[in-house]
Formats: sequence, C-alpha cells, structure tokens
Amino acid sequence: MSSTELLTLSVTCLLFMATVAWLSYRQSRHSTDSSEGYFLAGRGLSAPFIAGSLLLTNLSAEQLIGLNGSAYGFNMSAMGWEVTAAVATVAMAFFFLPRYLRGGFTTLPQFLASRYDDDVRRISVALFLLGYGLVTIPSVLYAGSVAVLKLFDVPSLTGASYSVSLGITVVVIGAVGALYAILGGMKAVAVSDTFNGIGLLVVGVLIPVLGLRLLGAGDVSEGLGILVSEHPQKLNAIGSPDDPTPFGTLFTGMIFANLFYWCSNQYVIQRTLSAKSFAEGQKGVLFSGFFKVLVPFFMMIPGVIAFHLYGPGLGSIDLAYPQLVRDTLPTWAMGFFLAVLLGAVFSSFNSLINSAATMFTLDVLQPLRHKKLDERALVNSAKWGSLAIALVSMGVAPLLQFAPDGLWQLIRMFTGFYNIPIIAIVLIGMLTTRVPAIAVKIAISFHLLAYASFQFVFKAQIDIHFLHLYALLFAIEVTLLLVIGYLYPASHRASPSSSSVDMTPWRHAKACAFTLLSCVVTLYLLFSPLGVVDGIGLGFQSAVGLLVMLNIAVWRHSCRYSHQRATYQPR
Repeated sequence: MSSTELLTLSVTCLLFMATVAWLSYRQSRHSTDSSEGYFLAGRGLSAPFIAGSLLLTNLSAEQLIGLNGSAYGFNMSAMGWEVTAAVATVAMAFFFLPRYLRGGFTTLPQFLASRYDDDVRRISVALFLLGYGLVTIPSVLYAGSVAVLKLFDVPSLTGASYSVSLGITVVVIGAVGALYAILGGMKAVAVSDTFNGIGLLVVGVLIPVLGLRLLGAGDVSEGLGILVSEHPQKLNAIGSPDDPTPFGTLFTGMIFANLFYWCSNQYVIQRTLSAKSFAEGQKGVLFSGFFKVLVPFFMMIPGVIAFHLYGPGLGSIDLAYPQLVRDTLPTWAMGFFLAVLLGAVFSSFNSLINSAATMFTLDVLQPLRHKKLDERALVNSAKWGSLAIALVSMGVAPLLQFAPDGLWQLIRMFTGFYNIPIIAIVLIGMLTTRVPAIAVKIAISFHLLAYASFQFVFKAQIDIHFLHLYALLFAIEVTLLLVIGYLYPASHRASPSSSSVDMTPWRHAKACAFTLLSCVVTLYLLFSPLGVVDGIGLGFQSAVGLLVMLNIAVWRHSCRYSHQRATYQPR
C-alpha cells in the first residue's frame, strides 16, 4: 500500500469515527453523572437506539469473519444462529421483558438474587465474568484484529511476524476500546452503536454487490447467475449431519442458545432494561429481529462469493471475508470500512466491558460492602473493573488463532459452559416459585461437570453435536430443578415490583412478531432445495404467497383493533 493510499484510508477512517464520537458525546455528555445513567442510560432509551445498540452489540467482527468463513468452508447452514434468533426476540418481547421491567432490575443476577438467594447471584456473576473475559470479549478483539491484519497487510508494514503483528493489533484496538468503555457509559455506547450500525448496514450491502460485480467480470446480474448456478449446494441452509450446524439442531440446542443470548445475557438485556417504556422496549427488540433476518445476505453470501472467486485454497476459512473486502473496495472506501469495522469491534467490546463492569460493581462489590457505596464510588469502581476485564481479554485474544475449526465454532462451543444453566434457572425462576436455591446450585454443578466430560473426556466415544448436547443437558437440568422443587419446595420469594416505567404494551407487537416469524420461514424456504438450491419452483411460490396473505390479514386485524380501542370512550 502506497503512502498516498494509506493517507486516504486514514483520513476517511478518522473522519467517520470522529463524527460518530462527536454525535455520541452530544447525546450522552451528562449520562455518567449517576450510576443509573452510567449503567442504564437513565432508563431513557427509545426503540431506535435499543434496536441499533442490540444490532451492533450482536453483529461485530466475529460475525463478519466467522459467518462468512463458515459459508466459505461449508454452506449457509450456520445462518441458523442468526435467523432463528428472531424467535428468541419474540420470546423476549412478550415473556421475559415485562418481568424484568416490572422488577426494576439493573442486572440479571439481581433477578436471580430476588428469586433464589445471594449465592446463586454470585455463581451467575462468576459464570458471566469468566465467559466474557475468556471467550466472548477476546473473540471480538481477535476477529477485529484478523480483519485489520489481512486488509492492510500489517505484517508487511511492521516487518514483524503474523503472531507478533496480531498481538500488537489486539493491544491497540483493546486499549482504545477500553478507554471508550471506561469513559462513555451506557448512553454513549447505545448512541455510537446506532450510528455505527447504520454504517455497518451500508457496508454489509456494498460488499456482496461489489463481490457479485467482481464475480461477473463487471456485471452484477452475471455474477448473481454464477452464484446460483455454480456450486448451488453452497447456498443450502439445510445443513447435513456433517456440517457445523446440522438442520436438526435448530429444533434442539439452538433454541436454548438463542433464548440465553437474547433473553438472559446481561450485555444484551441491559439495553432493553434501559428502555423508557415497555412499548419502546418491545419495538426495539422486535426491530432488531428484522435486522437478524437480513444477516445471511451481508454476512454469509460474501463467503459464498469468496469460494467462487478463490476456491477452497485459502489458508484459513476466517480469511475469506477480509480477502474479498481487500479485492473489491477502492482505497477511499476502505477507510470507511475500517471505521465501521473498528466501530463494530469497539461497540461489542464496549458493551461487554460495560455489562461486565455493571455486574462486578452491583453484584460483587456492592454486596460485600457493609456501607452502601455512593454514586461516584459506584461509577469509579465500574471503571476500574472495566480496566481489569479489558486487560485479561487482551491477553487471551491472540491465543484464538490456534482454533482448529474456525472462530465461530470455538465461540459457540465454549459458550455452552454457562448459557444453558443460566437460561434454565431463569426460565424456571419465572415459571414457578417452588424451586429452592439449593436445586439451582446442584443443577449448575451438574452442568459444568457433564458438559466438560462430554467435550473433553468422552467426545471420541460419544459422537453428539454440541447443540444436541445443549438440548439434552437443558432437559436434564430442568427436570432436576422441578423434581427437587417438588420434593423440597422453597418458601415463597416474591420478586419486588419497583418499576418506574410505563408498562403499556405496543399495540402492533403481535402483528409485528407474526411478520418477523414469517420472514424466518421464508428465508429458510429461499435457501433450501425448494428455493435457489434446486431452482425456485411452484412449491416456494405457493408457500410465500400464503404467508403474504396471512400477514395482510393479521395487520388488517391489528390496525382495526387498535383503531377501535383508540376511539372507544367508556361512559
């Protein structure tokens, strides 16, 4: 890369990042004056900021790299992780969110403490902090660093080896992100997430279009024809047993993995807990579900395009997307892409750090103090906690380069140590008051022992996909909780109702949810033998036509019912 190109790239990158930073500062400059402002943005987020923050917190460099890498190396089956998340957002909007908001909770461990006891609270915090610090946050840093290394050939610029260059890039990105997380608070994170999310969507649309243009020798339609006619099995989302994400897993462990992420994962639900009303929270969650349905088009199709362009010869599947970006974007646009990429990395990194610091401060430090910490002390403690977690993550991130099956599968596998027991105890805690705290401790201990045994001791003897293992362990642990609750019922622990937000639901929430679920079905029909894999036929057209008619009927009913309620005046 010439000095002129490097200067152009740097200027465009810095201009976009400076614009986002200025807008975030304008919107959030007084939000860190209190602990509620720092942790929950003063409970004043509207639907666009909730949806934008959820989008960019969820969609970061590890998705850009990992999902495109999975599509390049296998097929579209990994889209199940993204598309079926829409089902979980519906569950969050209608079942989990109202219960969180009514309780006035800041963290998920606070809910667990109110339902069970403080020991369960501490155990859940430990699981979250270990998972965030050793897996989730390092993966965000690693994926962003890999993209930067490949796009800008950092080893050549520095003269260092790949591993050394990776370590340097991780430290630089991590240091900048940590500084932002420590100083900004939740409001700054949410605002910057929204603006960076807009940039991510622009880039997400641009890359596959330019990739198709490159594939078709300058003609996008020609490239699209090649994409659907040559190697059509790469577009199949119905994964076989040999794929990393078999189709059957959508109906077993993936259900619970997505329920955990969207309904009980602290750094996700913290955005919804910041909603200024229940209706705004519902809208934000459901709108984010629609963004998830779009993910295959800009986070998997580029991987398939990369396969058509480069063949199976890339050294690592995680290099597919960076190579495509480097070959398609002009220099000035590379700066914008770098800004969006770093924004996505920073946003996910900031969100995770903020949430981890929130739990550390409110669920670990505060309960240990005999005297309640004042507002300034709470915020300062959160900042020191953020720094410690960031340092640990920066130390772990470079080690992820040795993952044999790619980044995406590594993340999903190790998340299984804590996601299933958390969603199990949260769900049971909301459905019944009979289960005692001791049952939760037994279930979590069983899960850690059983999951580790299956993954590292008996993996060769018992050949079971880790997502099926998720479902099996969930069923066993729920059964264990209910049996203990039946034999040794707990004394009633009423969750306090301290909500100060308006709990009126969004009038079109049900219709919106129906449309969202219809989009999920349509997408699976599209990327299946009924759709583009074997050529779109009458079966696909009939199914989609039926879904369209049902949606028209549902929305007509919703609008008519809402109008009747609005005009009805009781005497």
